[in-house]
Amino acid sequence: MARHQRADGAAIVSITRDGTGASRLCDLYQRAPCRVLFPDVAAGEPLQAVLLTTSGGLTGGDRTRVEFSVGERAGATLTTQAAEKLYRALPGTAAVECAVSLAAGADSWAEWLAQETILFNGARLRRTFSADLAPGSRMLAVESIVFGREAMGEEFCTGLLHDSWRIRRAGRLLWADTMRLEGDITGLRRAPFAFGESRACATLVYAAQEACELLEPVRALLADGADESGVTLLEGLLIIRLLDSDVPRLRARAVGVAGLIRHAAAGLSRTLPRVWYC
Repeated sequence: MARHQRADGAAIVSITRDGTGASRLCDLYQRAPCRVLFPDVAAGEPLQAVLLTTSGGLTGGDRTRVEFSVGERAGATLTTQAAEKLYRALPGTAAVECAVSLAAGADSWAEWLAQETILFNGARLRRTFSADLAPGSRMLAVESIVFGREAMGEEFCTGLLHDSWRIRRAGRLLWADTMRLEGDITGLRRAPFAFGESRACATLVYAAQEACELLEPVRALLADGADESGVTLLEGLLIIRLLDSDVPRLRARAVGVAGLIRHAAAGLSRTLPRVWYC
């Protein structure tokens, strides 16, 4: 049996605040196919790191690990260069494993703004996102999933999706959430309690002491009658779920919500990093 080469990538990005009050890169480690770029940003925007995978996509047995830390009173954004493609896994191969961990120091601002993950039919993915937040820190995280490329006549019908979130504040677990679809994905997606006819979903989480102040503004923004959305407020957490049968529309809604939060909470631009508009 042919032995296929598998990717085992990693990226570690550490940001600190220097004596002048500016956020600076403190530590960087990268292992192919993970690569991190640092574009120039507009005045007033936090330091920005752009994550990309040089393999052009991931498939069964591939692994990536990302560790992102923002030090005390620093501010930084980690985003992705483009949508990530998850291709069909060969029979007998392990699922793709993607792990992202974020650590935010006291009174810091940290953003994880991932563009869509596109699941091809037969893809198998285990993804985890974990955040450890110090008192006074604020975090905005965005993740989206697309069930196949509609324009190409593709649909995610069989495979595995195991998507897990864990968020802690000062070591205390605030939120744990896991979504798992395996086997007959089409049947599971179209169940009345699941995705219905939606072809994509997105989760946005804003963690901050004043998260409650954005509950009504976000709900007002989403009150447009377009497919499904929900906004939940927990202890210092604002959780937004989006479902849509139209993928570009879901993307536009996610961009709008993320822009509203970062502008209202931190005085940043409503415009997301430029790579989102390429």
